[in-house]
Amino acid sequence: MQIKKISEVIGSRVYTDGGNYFGEIEEANLSDNRIDGWRIKVGGSVLSLIGGAKGVIIPHQFVKAISDVFIISRGALPNPDVGSDVLPEDLI
Repeated sequence: MQIKKISEVIGSRVYTDGGNYFGEIEEANLSDNRIDGWRIKVGGSVLSLIGGAKGVIIPHQFVKAISDVFIISRGALPNPDVGSDVLPEDLI
């Protein structure tokens, strides 16, 4: 297992486990000195799912792999009916 620094993964491309492009890592959210989640700048076809927001926060438990790219579970995709995971545009 290779250990990466957070600074090395900022800007990495993010894909779903189905192979669809999701976006790029903008920053890591830390809680109690551990990674709690990832702020992802959304791109590609996912933009239509999240109602025009520019980014989402994905909890770390939905990350399946971190290497040259991030792989996240499709279960991490925000539900368009529930806006709790969607960042308002003024926060990005």
